[in-house]
Amino acid sequence: MLVQDVNATVALSDTAAKIGPFVIARLERDGAIQLVRKAVQLRQPLDIGICNAHTILTALDNPDYAATLKQMTLLNDGIGIDMASRILTGRSFPANLNGTDLIPEILENIGLPLRIFLLGAEEDHVVEARRHIETSYPMHQVVGHRNGYFDASECDDVCAEVSRHRPDLLLVAMGNPRQEHFIVENRGKLDVAVAVGVGALFDFMSGSVARAPRFVQAIGLEWLFRFLQEPRRLFRRYVIGIPRFFWAVLKLRRDQL
Repeated sequence: MLVQDVNATVALSDTAAKIGPFVIARLERDGAIQLVRKAVQLRQPLDIGICNAHTILTALDNPDYAATLKQMTLLNDGIGIDMASRILTGRSFPANLNGTDLIPEILENIGLPLRIFLLGAEEDHVVEARRHIETSYPMHQVVGHRNGYFDASECDDVCAEVSRHRPDLLLVAMGNPRQEHFIVENRGKLDVAVAVGVGALFDFMSGSVARAPRFVQAIGLEWLFRFLQEPRRLFRRYVIGIPRFFWAVLKLRRDQL
């Protein structure tokens, strides 16, 4: 059950895909941008989880993480989620809303100045990501940043630091499931309009991790490019995880019949 008004509006609309217990919005890129714009204008809490196959598989394995995702507005990321939607609902998503592309498009096209806080990644990466945003999107103000290396005992202090700046947009780059848990568990302590879990966004913005060439992205194989860059770290996610994900989707399909 979704607790936020904006989230509930998306979940209860007919423009959503149900993948197991998860309701994922079917939005064009402009629709996603307008969703964020409305939440900022109304100062209405909106928590966004961007779900790829790994995210959904992790949540299917972990009930606590599943409960967290069900309290967020969920957007689709990648070919695996799109194929799952086609298998389970007969429909594709209208756009691939991966955070690495969506966040820059929000910053470019939202049409109002944002106060932004960056939370997560290594210190040098988040500093470079901040510099990138300030240089590339000067209409917005990065009001603060902090790396993602803190433990539970520091969480209240981190939330207080973020809230002191009252950002319109909080970007949390701490990986799944930590970033989503942080957003949902601390929502009551965060004076923030929109919070988004953005995964490796700061690593890409800082230039420490290379994006796949455009043609590789276009054919849905960016995951393979990433795997070839970091095969040891990503072996379980892709070589083991992808077959497990599709097996789980086929079981969901069987249960629908």
